[in-house]
Amino acid sequence: MHTPGSTPQDRFPAAERFADGAQFIAGRPAKGTSGHTHSVVDPATGDEVYTYDLAGADDVDAAVAAAREAFPAWAAATPGGRSDALHRFAAVVAERAEDFARAESLQCGKPLKLTREFDVPGTIDNIAFFAGAARHLAGRSAGEYSGDHTSYVRREPIGVVGSIAPWNYPLQMAAWKILPAIAAGNTIVLKPAELTPLTSLLFAQAATDAGIPDGVINIVTGTGKEAGEHLVGHPDVAMTSFTGSTAVGKRVAEIATTTVKRLHLELGGKAPFVVFDDADLDAAVNGAVAGALINTGQDCTAATRAYVQRPLYDAFVERTAALMETVRLGDPFAPGTDLGPLVSHAQRDRVAGFVERARAYARVVTGGETPLGDFARGAYYLPTLIADAPQDSEVVQSEIFGPVLVVLPFDTDDEGIALANDTPYGLAASAWSRDVYRTGRATREIKAGCVWINDHIPIISEMPHGGYKASGFGKDMSAYSFEEYTQIKHVMFDNTAVVRKDWHRTVFGDR
Repeated sequence: MHTPGSTPQDRFPAAERFADGAQFIAGRPAKGTSGHTHSVVDPATGDEVYTYDLAGADDVDAAVAAAREAFPAWAAATPGGRSDALHRFAAVVAERAEDFARAESLQCGKPLKLTREFDVPGTIDNIAFFAGAARHLAGRSAGEYSGDHTSYVRREPIGVVGSIAPWNYPLQMAAWKILPAIAAGNTIVLKPAELTPLTSLLFAQAATDAGIPDGVINIVTGTGKEAGEHLVGHPDVAMTSFTGSTAVGKRVAEIATTTVKRLHLELGGKAPFVVFDDADLDAAVNGAVAGALINTGQDCTAATRAYVQRPLYDAFVERTAALMETVRLGDPFAPGTDLGPLVSHAQRDRVAGFVERARAYARVVTGGETPLGDFARGAYYLPTLIADAPQDSEVVQSEIFGPVLVVLPFDTDDEGIALANDTPYGLAASAWSRDVYRTGRATREIKAGCVWINDHIPIISEMPHGGYKASGFGKDMSAYSFEEYTQIKHVMFDNTAVVRKDWHRTVFGDR
């Protein structure tokens, strides 16, 4: 069953491209064979917009076989050849930018201004970056390190990569998984979240239309339990890259270790936002609201814990609440909308549960409600500010993944940095101060894969993204990502032409 819903054409202009199914294997769309269906739901309205057959184990096997068949030729392509293909890919995605933006807004509930100005341009930039990076897969220079031999290092592709992407940034996460893998000469099978498969499928179609060979990029859309676990445990998959919650990441790691796969995990986050008493208060307030509410707070790097030095604390809470109250909820496709719904009603209810439980031990300054009226059908939740929660409380320690910011005071710089580090996570953080020594200390001592100074959220293709501690290991984006997607091989040549080497005496004979 592969049926578009009754969504108006202007909201879903690419609907006809999904008529043949939600799998993409060996360069063409296909139907899932699990025997179960799933619907993509517009979270702004609750309407089903696309119903499709989920992938089962047989579909995963077919996709892995297609990737395995495509691997030798793609791996043997010159770096320039792969680079040219990626440049063409970027051009096709740019031509279809509006289709990508609308499909992403439809399935996720993101405001169209976010998908048009962030998700889609960022993805095109990622493709262009890896088109260039594909030509720079160099190892270390050759040298005579032993004296009698010349050594050099080769970077070689690993093989078939099996990746799993989350629902919060489906297009960008598909790009972050696919691009470094194929730029390095691997082939890939990607499982997007079943809630949000549309832009991953459009991405794979665009790659094929750009001339990337069949089987290099494959998409299987199924549940984590059936399709995801089968993909991770598949004996012909040489590497797994997963982005999602820490709890599911642990399960992925368990399965991957049974076949000794290369493993890359980008997991949960609980980013601290540390405001020292000499910070520009207006800048910090604006940064906190933007950093907490981007993508309706469904961002693993979102500002979630604001630690504010006591002289600024009361003013920060007051001004942040006031600014949150100006944020405009609305239809993601309406030009005046700042904040859309959460991805699903289940996610909205999960977020609301955190806030309701927090009322017993903290102060809900603003928000903390599900709006009614025109918003009742959608998965909307008001921007929420919580103050005075204990450091060991649930809302401070757990990833809420919604439009909720918790604010706590601190007294000394030592205390502020200690509190920032006091969760299991370490993906991202920010520090706000006019003092270069304070900010320098923050960058050194906060344990996170990214630390912003006087800003929070921006990312760039040239710099790595990945975490410390329970936020996982490995890097997306940047040239550092090739460390995840390549094998390092040492090659050593004898330069002496001597038949009996001096070291042979350790096995037979004397000097």
